[in-house]
Amino acid sequence: MESTATKTEGAIAGRKALMATLAHARVEEMTAGLAAMGQSLDCEDLRPVETGLVMVRGRIGGDGQAFNLGEAVVTRAAVRIASGEVGYSYLLGRDRKKARLAAICDAIWQSDAKRTGVEQHVLSPIRTRQAAEQMHKRAQTAATRVDFFTLVRGEDG
Repeated sequence: MESTATKTEGAIAGRKALMATLAHARVEEMTAGLAAMGQSLDCEDLRPVETGLVMVRGRIGGDGQAFNLGEAVVTRAAVRIASGEVGYSYLLGRDRKKARLAAICDAIWQSDAKRTGVEQHVLSPIRTRQAAEQMHKRAQTAATRVDFFTLVRGEDG
C-alpha cells in the first residue's frame, strides 16, 4: 500500500512532467487535445493572466557566488475548473492564451478520472511531435559530423 508521501511525490513529479511538456507545446495542440477530450475551456480565472519579469540568477561552476544574469518575461495563469481542481502555469514569454490553456490542462490532469484523457489526447501528440523534431535535429547534426583520425607512421610505431 502506497503512503501519502509517496503519492504526493508521484503527483508532484507527474505535474512537473506535464508542465515540462506543455512549456514546449503549441496553442493549437493543446486546443485540439482538449477538444478531442470534449473538455470545455470555460473556467474561473482565480487571477487574471499576467505577464511580467523575473530575475534570472546564475552561479559560476554551480557552487560559486550567485549573480543576477538578467531578466526574463514570464506569463502566469491560475484557473479553477467546474469540478473544483485548481491549475497553475508559469511560462516563458508573452503568450497569454498558452499560459491559460496550460493552467486548464494542469487542473484537468489533477482529476484522476480525466488524467488518462489528458495523457492520451493532449500530451501524447505533443510528445510525439517533440520526439520527431528532436530526431530530425539529430539527423541534421549527424550529417555534418566530421571524424578526425591520426595516421601512425612506421618509424613512430
